[in-house]
Amino acid sequence: MAARGHVQDPNDRRLRPIYDYLDNGNNKMAIQQADKLLKKHKDLHCAKVLKAIGLQRTGKQDEAFSLAQEVATLEPTDDNSLQALTILYREMHRPELVTKLYEAAVKKVPLSEEYHSHLFMAYARVGEYKKMQQAGMALYKIVPKNPYYFWSVMSLVMQAISAQDEKLAQTMFLPLAERMVEKMVKEEKIEAEAEVQLYFMILERLGKYVEALEVIRGPLGEKLTSELQSRENKCMMLYQQLQRWPECNALAHKLLLKNPDDWQFYPSYFDSLFHLVDRSWSPPEEGEHCSEGSVHHTVADVVRFVEDRIKGEDSKESHSLRGPYLARLELMHRLRKRGCPEESLLGDPLELMVQFFEKFGDKPCCITDLKIYLHLLSPEQHVQFINRLSEAVPLWERGEEGFAFPEDTKALQRHLCVCELSRALGLHHSLDLDGKLQLITELKAHYRHGLKFGKNALKTELQFSDMYCLMAAHVYIDLWTDTGDENMVWQCLGVLEEGLSHSSSNAQFKLLLLLLYCHLGAFEPVVDLYSSLDAKHVQHDTIGYLLTRYAEPLGQFAAASQSCNFSLRFFHSNQKDTSEYIIQAYKYGAFEKIPEFIALRNRLNQSLHFAQVRTERMLLDLFLEADIVLSLEESVKAMSLSAEEDDIPWDNMRDNRDLTVFTSWDPKERQLTGEHQRQSLEEELVWLRIRSLTLRLLASLATVGHTPSQQNSQMTNENGVGDKSSVHNTLLSQLNQTLQTAAQMADKGIKYPFLGPPSTRLVQALYCGSCQCQAAALQLSVHLQELETVGLDESTELQTQICNGFKTVVVQLQEILNKCKGDLLEMKETKLKTQPSLLENLIFFVETVCIVLWMASYCAKILRPLKTSLQKKKKKKKDANTALPVVVCGFQELTGSLQDLFTQALDHIKGQETGLTALKLASLTLEGFTQEEASFTKAAMDKVQSSYLRSLQEKSNTLQTAGSR
Repeated sequence: MAARGHVQDPNDRRLRPIYDYLDNGNNKMAIQQADKLLKKHKDLHCAKVLKAIGLQRTGKQDEAFSLAQEVATLEPTDDNSLQALTILYREMHRPELVTKLYEAAVKKVPLSEEYHSHLFMAYARVGEYKKMQQAGMALYKIVPKNPYYFWSVMSLVMQAISAQDEKLAQTMFLPLAERMVEKMVKEEKIEAEAEVQLYFMILERLGKYVEALEVIRGPLGEKLTSELQSRENKCMMLYQQLQRWPECNALAHKLLLKNPDDWQFYPSYFDSLFHLVDRSWSPPEEGEHCSEGSVHHTVADVVRFVEDRIKGEDSKESHSLRGPYLARLELMHRLRKRGCPEESLLGDPLELMVQFFEKFGDKPCCITDLKIYLHLLSPEQHVQFINRLSEAVPLWERGEEGFAFPEDTKALQRHLCVCELSRALGLHHSLDLDGKLQLITELKAHYRHGLKFGKNALKTELQFSDMYCLMAAHVYIDLWTDTGDENMVWQCLGVLEEGLSHSSSNAQFKLLLLLLYCHLGAFEPVVDLYSSLDAKHVQHDTIGYLLTRYAEPLGQFAAASQSCNFSLRFFHSNQKDTSEYIIQAYKYGAFEKIPEFIALRNRLNQSLHFAQVRTERMLLDLFLEADIVLSLEESVKAMSLSAEEDDIPWDNMRDNRDLTVFTSWDPKERQLTGEHQRQSLEEELVWLRIRSLTLRLLASLATVGHTPSQQNSQMTNENGVGDKSSVHNTLLSQLNQTLQTAAQMADKGIKYPFLGPPSTRLVQALYCGSCQCQAAALQLSVHLQELETVGLDESTELQTQICNGFKTVVVQLQEILNKCKGDLLEMKETKLKTQPSLLENLIFFVETVCIVLWMASYCAKILRPLKTSLQKKKKKKKDANTALPVVVCGFQELTGSLQDLFTQALDHIKGQETGLTALKLASLTLEGFTQEEASFTKAAMDKVQSSYLRSLQEKSNTLQTAGSR
């Protein structure tokens, strides 16, 4: 443990065995050893804390906390106890308690540099910026070192950044921070680059760009040495802020003369040119153009400069630089956008791009370089352009299929680039059915031929020809989406599985396979595919949606819950990890990184994906138990669910999904647009709101359902039930409003590109009637609360209304079940047909049945005492009428109908399982497939079949468990 390195106590020898046990994960032995030590040395505080750590790690949190507080109240000052308590509180996720520890310690040992430093870092973990400022200054007074002084300054900056009132930040916090730094500047005490960086940050946030420029260009700026061209970059940014376009232009020109391949300066160079042109700026007749030197203020000057750079590259015998050639295309793009006639000075865009291809076509980056400038070509030039490029590709070897193949990897890369550009220009999409099938044959032939170049490659390396395989898969997807022929998707799966067998680390193969299996309703193979991607850190947020979106609706609740937990572990560790990053930034003076870490933490805390997996995980856990109200109450309590509190940051939600994670060469009209992203986010938020409200309503049902029955409204209000009923009614109203919004959205029929954002479950949930049925079931709980207040003897109309509600719920459940009917997977002659929507409807049926069961159990709990009370009243009055109340009869009909629905559903699932098991995919004849292709395709079919069976078995088990109760 960390504390061992700091132990200077005579008791170190006694404590060492406990540390060793904890380090090795043997927590029980650590507890026993601590107990033995405490019998002999009752006042050995550190032993108590180490025992508490052992208790915490064995799940005895309350006992551990109690023991820790015993020591904490004694306000220890020995390093052992403090360090051990710090570790314990971190594991308990209670960093605020560490601050109290060190506050007490510095009061007792006011001159300890170490304790003051620990106190500052403790405040940093909880974001107490004002106290950090004070602690930093207190530390500086004890030990006058620059880092401590600037810790205090940075804490002022953080107060400004986090201030709700921007005026307060600009008039108090930042000016005070500026004065503190200026004091050090005047006293010539600035020592480190980090201190200059902080000064620059303060001036920049105050908008004092002139003063910031003076700092950068003055003696202090000489300390900025850690980053290449740090001073120049900052000067460039300040010139742009100050709109000093001559200086900006001259500096960019000067830097590009030094390094014509440094792309970051070309945009500044071109931007400054057009600002100068718009202002009709002209240089002075005498002297320098500006403080940075010569200015290129006309388009002709800039064209000449770019052409000169290209001539310099053309004359070189060594490797050419891409920067100048790309700069020429970028300048042409900007000139055309402005409608400048000088565009013609640069030449024909087709010739320029052919020239670029001839020089750099053997580099994988060529496609991404040229793709963004393809709009410079007219539609009539597209075929001519591809023909010109094809002429520059050496193809020599002839295969059995009659295709010419490249003889080395450079020629392969050129040919691949031509294919990619053809697709980007829409030439693939314009082909007819036979043309696309011929194109697929050619791409597969090139892929298999190219494998010979990677025979000696490591398993972790990609094959040179992988992109041919991926492109063939994209053409298969085109055919599937355009014609609906499912044979195309099976062939697509086959070719991707083949590609993955040769290139096991290709993330694009895995991502596309994952997406296709999900579209076919098969979640089982997806788990391993996603796991093999080995997503790191923030990728759990950016691409995690690919897994969690399909986890629950494809029927494998246990795997779905694990997937959500996997994502949640990352989000929950974010808070702790970010605090450590911030502390390290303070320690090493990386002050400019601290706001970035804070922004990252906020971005993850406000993540749409975080809110989604948190909500879905809790719903999944409830559905997995599928128990009666007692279990619902226990689950809600265990989750700390509150119907009253909504912890989702709706107003600050961040969509962090990477919607461009799939490699795509589609033309612009088929690409993902900003409107698609906006609509997708809107749809995701509506679905999340429906799920969140459903979860909170279930929490409300559990809470209200376990409150003792009240005899009158006065007692009801005293016990808080009235408030809970009010919350329940408010949530129901919000749910109904959200469902209306959802229905309007579903009517729009929004379609996204296949490789774009996945649609939510919203449309399917409304189509099958799941949302409506769940809302109706939850609405019944309101009427049941009214019945509980009124009683059975004076509520005939209300009872009839409740009975009608029971009937409505049963009818809606039957309709959902009817929409599950059909064959999930069927074999027709030589084709295999799937209907994954049937599986999704079945999942909605299971979810809805669970909610109806909770409502029914709540109903039984209310009716039981009411029925008993009514019978007692009848006995007192000697009423001979033994007829059951209307609502009791209706409830009995409901339970009978639910049992019938369970039987139907289980019979349906059993029939599906029998049908799936009977399918002999091995006997399926795949026409036009080679033996190898057929084996990969059948392997994919087997995975889908196996996944369907597992989903059905899980749902059968869930229904049997729920039905038995």
